[in-house]
Amino acid sequence: MTVDITNPGGPAPFAGDDRVVPFQVEGLDVRGRAVTLGPLTDAILSRHNYPAPVARLLSETIALTVLLGTSLKFEGKLIVQTQTDGPVNFLVADFAAPDAVRAYARFDDDALAAAVKAGQTEPHQLLGKGVLAFTIDQGEHTQRYQGIVALDGETLEEAAAAYFRQSEQIPTKVKLASAELFDRDADGKMRHSYRAGGLVVQFLPEAPERMRQRDLHGGDGDNGHDFEEDDTWSEAQMLASTAGPEELTDPDLGVERLLFRLFHERGVRVYDAQPVFDRCSCSEDKIRGVLQGFTAEEIASTIEDGEIQVTCEFCSTRYRFKPEEFIVPN
Repeated sequence: MTVDITNPGGPAPFAGDDRVVPFQVEGLDVRGRAVTLGPLTDAILSRHNYPAPVARLLSETIALTVLLGTSLKFEGKLIVQTQTDGPVNFLVADFAAPDAVRAYARFDDDALAAAVKAGQTEPHQLLGKGVLAFTIDQGEHTQRYQGIVALDGETLEEAAAAYFRQSEQIPTKVKLASAELFDRDADGKMRHSYRAGGLVVQFLPEAPERMRQRDLHGGDGDNGHDFEEDDTWSEAQMLASTAGPEELTDPDLGVERLLFRLFHERGVRVYDAQPVFDRCSCSEDKIRGVLQGFTAEEIASTIEDGEIQVTCEFCSTRYRFKPEEFIVPN
């Protein structure tokens, strides 16, 4: 189902939190997806108790992953991860089609404390240099596809857009945001939660030759040619750029109202929203299967206080096993 939200007084259903909204702006030849994340982001971040700078980066990674993952047309996984030399050296978000999300981060406590003390808490300062990787896994009997783009002073937004330009040859604009929400519950007690939001806009004109412009080819004069940016794509990028962090994360605004504000003059349509959930794929049987592949020496090295304990890095669930399950007696 599609809904024309050009008229804000019309019967437009609102998706709410944790639901990705696909949209199309026919007047600009663009398609995209938008989302505001509330309970999902807060649940993932709260169980790890990350410092605020780490939580902000991971929440943006989650938003990017659900925006891209919900576009998958097959049962499989999209894994988005960074590996860098900065204080926050590893971020990963894992989307299992059609709707399951999990994520975690690794960071250097001392390096992070030093960065915060020095006021170096911008995303590119926390990430440092490294790579942003997109991995698509369609399951057994298929080969994984991985696309990699360099991180060297770029934000996640900039690196993701660069990936689509270079690997998919699609001009893309990405906006990501995170926020901490402080309010009071019904009893007047203060509470704290994390939110995230994002917007991906892609230029997909019917005439492919319109995509031969500097956004794809690295600027004027590339290979001796001048590539002028398509006017409608320039307009689409300009409009998307006006979406501020407070709008992308506002629990009261709603994705549809934001899309109307950005694109109503060009006629924006939204499609059925797709819910996403905080759901880990770990299980006792899966962990047991991994341990059964260990050698006796490896099993022995994992025993602590007479048992084997394994904690899932994604959801923090702890599994306990008896060593005799895996050690064959002589």
